[in-house]
This record gives sequence, C-alpha cells and structure tokens, in this order.
Amino acid sequence: MSFQEVQASFVAHIKDPDNAAKPSDVEERRMKVYRELFFNNIEGFIASAFPVLKSLYSHCEWHSLVRQFFAQHSCKSPYFLEISLEFLRYLEYTYQPSESDPAFMYELAHYEWVELNVSILKRNPNDRVRDELIEESDPLYLSSVAQCVQYNFPVHQIQADFQPTEPEGGPYGFVVYRDHEEETKFIALNPMTSLLLASVEQNPGVSILQLSAQIAQQISGFSAEQLSAGALQTLQQFTALGIVVDKKNNSALLRA
Repeated sequence: MSFQEVQASFVAHIKDPDNAAKPSDVEERRMKVYRELFFNNIEGFIASAFPVLKSLYSHCEWHSLVRQFFAQHSCKSPYFLEISLEFLRYLEYTYQPSESDPAFMYELAHYEWVELNVSILKRNPNDRVRDELIEESDPLYLSSVAQCVQYNFPVHQIQADFQPTEPEGGPYGFVVYRDHEEETKFIALNPMTSLLLASVEQNPGVSILQLSAQIAQQISGFSAEQLSAGALQTLQQFTALGIVVDKKNNSALLRA
C-alpha cells in the first residue's frame, strides 16, 4: 500500500471503526489510543456546545449520534471552535432522525449554537453605542454581536421533563446579544418586536419611518403613525442595551 492509502485507511478506521478495518501494520493497543483520543475530543466539543440536547439522550444514544456525525460528515472548517457549526449542518442536511429523536431536535441545537456563536463574534469597530435618544429618521443597525432567531418550539423551556412533540404557542422569537460587559444574553420577543428587530437586521441603515411604512403593509389594523410611535419606544430600549446601534462613519457624515 502507498502512504496515501495507509493514511486513508487509518483515517477511515478512526472515524468508523465498526465498518472500516484498521491498518494491518498498526497494533490494536496503539490504534485504540488514537480512536479514543479523536472521538473524545470531538464529543467533548459537541457536548459543551449542546448541553441541553445531550441531556435528552442516554449515554449510548448520545455517543451513537456523535459517532454518526464523526463517520459521515466532511467538515469544511479546520477550526475546533467551528465543530459545533459543522454538527449543526450535519443535523440540518445529512442526519436522518429516528423515532427516538425529539421533533425539536434541530431547533434546540440551533438555539444552543447561537449562544456560542454570538459569544465569539467579532465586534465591528464601527458599531457606535448611542447615548442620545433616537429620532424617527435616524439610520438603525443591529449590533454586530447580536442575532435575531425564531423557532416553532419553545426551545428556551426544553429539558428532560418537558419535551413537546408538536409546535404549540409559537412562533418563539429571541434576540441573542453580547452586552456592554461582553456577557451573552437572550431576550424573548413578542411577534411585533421580533418582526421589528428582524427588519432592522435585514435592512441595515433603515429608519423608524421606513420600518413603520414597511410593517404597516404587512399588518392590518395599524397605521404607519401608530407603528412609528411604538417602534420608537421599543427600539430606544434596545438602543440602551446596545442591541441597536449607530455606525461611526454615519455620525461623521452627519457632522460634516
């Protein structure tokens, strides 16, 4: 066998020892060390990123799930911090859920991953926390260390003794953000506030006047003026928390 063939055989056995034979010239004792080292590292990263999801499985079930990921998924990133994202992609695109998997499996995993993702996001140096009150015509931006998410299941309440089998009472919206002390926090959002913040996220630089006009076309029963008054109060609160920000270059342009 060529070196490349031996290497491929070694990797295949490390990833899936039940279905790929070990290289014949490597003794079992040494191979066992490699198998356990690689698998335990991967399992440790995934377990730390998805503690609630892990708690819903038995030891054997959890290790089987991680083993399937390890054997079947080709990671696109070489960084350890992105193993959790690779696992999330595996659940979304490759994994075939069984009857024993919870219906909310992917949503819960995504909810847990978002916390990790926001905790390591690089803060854009152009983000400017507003000290002044916002005006209806001011351009608004979602902080570079904030993310809006929405789920069909109450993922924030799921635990071993609460595992809903069907979506109920949703959708459930959240903004996940890092505060002024760089702590990662969640805020549950009502549907209107969720729509408002998501619109800011999707339309960087949008003003309250523009937001209100857009939302008035989507929701009946409210005029743009009514929505503008409510949006101003709500977004002022998120501005104080550093979730909605200005951009430094915008401020410079305005002063000019």
